[in-house]
Amino acid sequence: MTEFWKEHSKAATVEEMMLDSHARQLTLHELPEILSLLPSLTGKRVLELGAGIGRFTSELLCKAEHVTAVDFMESFVQKNREENGHHSNAAFIQADVTKLDVPNNSLDVIFSNWLLMYLSDKELKALTENMLCWLRPGGFLFFRESCNHQSGDCKRDFNPTYYRNQGQYSHLMTSVQVEEAEGAEKFGFDIVLTKKVLTYVKMKNNLNQICWLLEKSPRSSATQGSFTTFQQFLDNQQYTRRGILRYEKMFGAGYVSTGGPSTTKEFVDLLNLKPGQRVLDIGCGIGGGDFYMAKTFGVEVLGLDLSENMVDIAIERATAEKLPSVHFEVADATKRLFPEGSFDVIYSRDTILHIDDKLAMFTRFHSWLKPGGKLLISDYCCGEKPWTPQFQTYVKQRGYILYTPPQYGKFIEQAGFCNVRAEDRTAQFIEVIQTELQRAEALKDQFIEEFSEEDYTAIENGWREKLARCNTGDQRWGLFYATRD
Repeated sequence: MTEFWKEHSKAATVEEMMLDSHARQLTLHELPEILSLLPSLTGKRVLELGAGIGRFTSELLCKAEHVTAVDFMESFVQKNREENGHHSNAAFIQADVTKLDVPNNSLDVIFSNWLLMYLSDKELKALTENMLCWLRPGGFLFFRESCNHQSGDCKRDFNPTYYRNQGQYSHLMTSVQVEEAEGAEKFGFDIVLTKKVLTYVKMKNNLNQICWLLEKSPRSSATQGSFTTFQQFLDNQQYTRRGILRYEKMFGAGYVSTGGPSTTKEFVDLLNLKPGQRVLDIGCGIGGGDFYMAKTFGVEVLGLDLSENMVDIAIERATAEKLPSVHFEVADATKRLFPEGSFDVIYSRDTILHIDDKLAMFTRFHSWLKPGGKLLISDYCCGEKPWTPQFQTYVKQRGYILYTPPQYGKFIEQAGFCNVRAEDRTAQFIEVIQTELQRAEALKDQFIEEFSEEDYTAIENGWREKLARCNTGDQRWGLFYATRD
């Protein structure tokens, strides 16, 4: 690796560092895009790993309290020092990041652009453990990598790169845990967002440039069963790729939940969407509702989902649909940040049931909406307690946090929304499930041939159990509509 970079760092130019003859044009668009994904750096101490000649260093120094820029090529470090050494809040280190010594709990943000792909799995695991220790609780790690793709146009035959796919990075980084002292609380990384670098999609048709923003969190509060994080639980148990596709077979192309295209059309029509408006879809699934909104009303849609499997399929469909106005991210809506007034509409279907602090979530929604913006949510709710033992067990197993429709509407009002409508749509929910059961019977042979009889029985039983829970009064389904004044 040293010999390779000696060859490609002689002039210490941005073209050499990025291994791309179009580096300056790319940087013009890519740099602001990546910086927009970072948390606030005001008053923060930042460690920049693989800083190179300082393409991002100068921007970080203008925002943060202090930035330490590290690179293992002396020519790059010297160039960075020449460009940015006049900043009093800067430090420059020539070092191998795998041998870096940083005090524990001394950093707020670690930033890395094109570095981790040069480390073996063993080195990456060790560095991840170190970064968890270096960051304060609640601190952030941002990194961007080339995934199974050569991003530049320079000859790279001898480039010692470990190409991984997006899922391998996500799994490796979120599986690592550290216990900073014996008996102390364990920490790990939770995914805040994972997304493609749109500059590379638009300018190079390269879908393999991926960004991650991770947060250092107590690991005990993020576990579900044998899984390290809730995101791993979703992708490995509740929403495996096979499970998603079998749901779609039942609910219709692009949909993985009860009601499919019919309820989507009914609910979206309430929003009176206009061309050019921006819509945020929380829990977008595989994107059926987003494609409907974009094609029918000419809106721009950003879909967020915590399941990487869901977003992978959604991106595949968006590529096939050729809809540049629809984008998707793997993201945790409780941690994702957007500037105030970013969207005209926030839309969510049967997703908020996973979120504990609903008032805090709705308050974030209120901030993200423009004045006059609209909120529309459908979600699982519950009846008044006491619940039947069966329902209590079901809610606990799924990790749901449920409220009655009136309680749910009250949270939305408390978040600052006006014109709040909280409707109990359980009767409609029952009717839709009954219709879907009839449709499933007609599709049974075809479904079993494509999947299995076991898969068919699992979905059919799931529908019948929902009907039973609704009939006891335990499970309810709510529709909620509100505006930001």
